[in-house]
Amino acid sequence: MTNPHSHSAHSITSEKFISWLGRFASVIAILMYISYIAQIINNLHGQYGSPVQPFVAGINCTLWSIYAYFKEDRDWPVFWANFPGIFFSFATCLTSFAW
Repeated sequence: MTNPHSHSAHSITSEKFISWLGRFASVIAILMYISYIAQIINNLHGQYGSPVQPFVAGINCTLWSIYAYFKEDRDWPVFWANFPGIFFSFATCLTSFAW
């Protein structure tokens, strides 16, 4: 005979883990986009990087942010993981050109 509470306890533990994982992944994603600051500084000092990767990342972040925000049940970890990337990615892309 199985314990009727074991399944729900496992579900709660799984939900807590998934919630924690979403928050942790969001923090890591934000750190990934903040790391563009070093390339922005290099770009501003004449050591230009390629604009392709940050441009594509900016499009990706924009699409994921729109998706997460306009879902019926907003997906805040996905939104906050990608929203800062919009600004950092496009800033990196724009500064990679010699003006």
